Amino acid sequence: MILLLSGILTSIFTLARVITWMLHTHPIPLWSFFFGLIIISVIHMFKQVEQWNVGRVIAVIAGTAFAYGITVLHPLTMEPTYLNIVIAGSIAICAMILPGISGSFILLLMGMYGPILAAAKTVDVVTLGLFATGCVIGLLSFSHVLSWVLRHYRDIALTFLTGLMIGTLSKIWPWKETLTWRTNSSGEQVPLLEQNLSPFNFEHVTGQPALLAYAIIAMILGIGLVWGLEKMAEK
Repeated sequence: MILLLSGILTSIFTLARVITWMLHTHPIPLWSFFFGLIIISVIHMFKQVEQWNVGRVIAVIAGTAFAYGITVLHPLTMEPTYLNIVIAGSIAICAMILPGISGSFILLLMGMYGPILAAAKTVDVVTLGLFATGCVIGLLSFSHVLSWVLRHYRDIALTFLTGLMIGTLSKIWPWKETLTWRTNSSGEQVPLLEQNLSPFNFEHVTGQPALLAYAIIAMILGIGLVWGLEKMAEK
């Protein structure tokens, strides 16, 4: 558990400045990279399913619908309160121990990745301590449940989790138009409701370049990263 927590905190500290800079200056390539990560992770998860049947297909559809409903129909706008930071830590650590799911991605969906990155960037001991506390709580409470589910209902669990990942692809689609804004606890204007756009219409609608070539390269890099790690693990 200590090693896992250390790995999470190390990755946050290491990537905090880079991710923060990318979110503000190059969001399309960044989201494209995450999109590639999710696509290849979905393929990796499907390969782990030993036997397909109607129940597995239904689990994928259910997971996709559930995730889509959370990320699109009811966008998450969690404020970085003490309680929410603990909750975010507990959920993120649960995602970390699930096969093929990124804890950082879960934080992005919850709207908590920015505050955690900012805390790492400024060495906010209180926020990081609360986040670590949530990680401990989540790991202790969820690891046994997950182990039991994967042991008794492995393929159903894997297909449902894969559906969750598919359903979140809409959330990280790189080309978006912001429809409404909200003011966060820091007094900053941040997107509330967004709609996905075609990369071919993005520049016409928003006046910003679509950066399609850069997005494709970033997506390929994300896919290549997971594929390379998978090949290394097989050796």
